Amino acid sequence: MLNVFTLVNGRLFQEEIESLEELAQFKPIWVDMEEPTLEERRWVKQHFELSIPEDAMDDDIEESARFFEEDNGELHIRSDFLIDDSDDPRAVRVAFILNEHNRSLTSRGVLFSIHDEDVPVFRLLRMRARRMPGLIEDAKDVLLMLFDADAEYCADTLEDIYDDLETSSRRVLAGDVTDDTAGQVLSAIARHEDMSGRIRRNVMDTRRAVSFMMRTRMLSAEQFEDARQILRDLDSLDSHTAFLFDKINFLMDATVGFININQNKIIKIFSVASVALLPPTLIASVYGMNFKYMPELDWQAGYPFALGLMLLSAVGPMLYFRKRGWLR
Repeated sequence: MLNVFTLVNGRLFQEEIESLEELAQFKPIWVDMEEPTLEERRWVKQHFELSIPEDAMDDDIEESARFFEEDNGELHIRSDFLIDDSDDPRAVRVAFILNEHNRSLTSRGVLFSIHDEDVPVFRLLRMRARRMPGLIEDAKDVLLMLFDADAEYCADTLEDIYDDLETSSRRVLAGDVTDDTAGQVLSAIARHEDMSGRIRRNVMDTRRAVSFMMRTRMLSAEQFEDARQILRDLDSLDSHTAFLFDKINFLMDATVGFININQNKIIKIFSVASVALLPPTLIASVYGMNFKYMPELDWQAGYPFALGLMLLSAVGPMLYFRKRGWLR
């Protein structure tokens, strides 16, 4: 899908392009290529004289391969954007290309983005740019606002994680945690820990991208201050993720502790039962000896006597253990 965004009266307007002729009719500030076909790539390359690297969507994490400037003045930024999907949380790699200096290229002043699937942050920016005139003035604003929306999206996701952890915390700290409840809580905690790690990595990636934009001196004074504010927001997310990791570790330890307590209760019951059965075992062992001279061998009531003695020797310790509360 190939979408172009034009700026009219301070608002972004979206147009879906289906041919090279349609593309030539607009003067966009943002060209968004979502899972583009080879033909759509060819349209963009031909009309804007743009060079799109074949490895634009590779997962190379080296900074030199993710943030660089071509000889023709094109800036290349490859950044990850979070998708908070309960079934499949993931990060989507987006490649940005921006030419702000080379006037000989028709791509000057246009932001190009390439990605394999729709990104919630992109939808959020499109909605805001339609409703808030003056939010965006040029292609650099689009890129900055995408990173700003990404930081806000991460913050909202962290708030959702905190709310879910509060629910898990109430279940754990309420006491009488069964094994089923502990298993559900541990599963939820594991998901939240994974998502918190993804958010921290995404925040680090966004910080690197914004810092690169600031180092290139491509931003105006107002945009530079906006970039600094984005970095401050990202720093606050770092401290919040650290707090969530501490809370996750606490709940993990508490839940595992309750599981150990439940297991100890079972082991305690088996231990008490084994101790209670020692006296009957001793009596049975005594009367199971095959000595020739044993008074009870010729006694008619010897067998009932031995059974009764074993029963009493088992009931006595059980009553004692119950009185002491060891069977609870």
